[in-house]
Amino acid sequence: MPQPTVTDVHNSKILTNISVAYQNQLQNFIAQRVFPVVRVEKQTDKYYTYTKADWFRDEVVVRADGTESAGSGYGLSTATYSALVWALHKDIGDQLRANNDTPLSPDADATRFLTQRMMLRQEIQWVADYFTTSVWGTDLTPTNLWSNYATSDPVTDIETGKRTILVNTGYLPNTLVLGYDVWIKLRHHPDIVARIDGGATTGNPALVSQQTVAAVFGVDRILIAQAIKNTGLEGETASYGFTHGKHGLLCYTAGSPGLLAPSAGYTFVWSGVAGGLGTNSVIRRMRMDTKRADRIEIEAAWTNKVVASDVGYFFNGAVA
Repeated sequence: MPQPTVTDVHNSKILTNISVAYQNQLQNFIAQRVFPVVRVEKQTDKYYTYTKADWFRDEVVVRADGTESAGSGYGLSTATYSALVWALHKDIGDQLRANNDTPLSPDADATRFLTQRMMLRQEIQWVADYFTTSVWGTDLTPTNLWSNYATSDPVTDIETGKRTILVNTGYLPNTLVLGYDVWIKLRHHPDIVARIDGGATTGNPALVSQQTVAAVFGVDRILIAQAIKNTGLEGETASYGFTHGKHGLLCYTAGSPGLLAPSAGYTFVWSGVAGGLGTNSVIRRMRMDTKRADRIEIEAAWTNKVVASDVGYFFNGAVA
């Protein structure tokens, strides 16, 4: 006996309350959270640096009656920054716009897409500028990698890094940046679990957080880099991986830009690119008549600058 089928009684339509898109969550990005952002009015300029050695010499002496005091002084020089302009666009054709179905929103989707891509570029550039060897005062690959729970001692390794920075600068590091793979190994390291869980090597995973591990290491904060990237070209098979490798950066970073204080790094952001809006980036919509399309474009101008390399200690390849 013939009966109507589901396809006879229902024509499939696009759902308007869900769609699926993969993107890095905002908390995955750390590039704008490690070092202070310095907003500058000019794309290129200078800042003063004082000679470190002059501030640590003991030159105060006893003053004999009727004589001059001992004299001293400090050296002063300048360093420069130059903010590069970064940009990307996505075009929305008139035909696409005219045939667009709900819940698609070409302008909003393009804005989110471009914002994600700019943040990913900032993250990747942060790695190239800061999260690598030959940048900081010390590069060290632990003799016993932290993934080797039987022989490694990450707490002592971190303490050695803290002492190295303190004895050479007078500042204790306050920040530890870890690649995600390093964090996972440290989170389950018996030496760390034992310190957090009252000596129990099995441990309670709920107690092992960024805050508790930071307390074990004696730093103010731990930042975990979790952003991912696709290194495959368009049209090729996607190849996904973390933006940050299996490394760690121990450093002192200032709470905010200021005078007469070091910070391992600064991010100089040129506000001029935003046309006086005071934002780190700007998104514009412009008409492309020759293409019969609207262009959504994002633009930002920044540079990552190592300001005080001696308050940084880099752990290269800390885990297997």
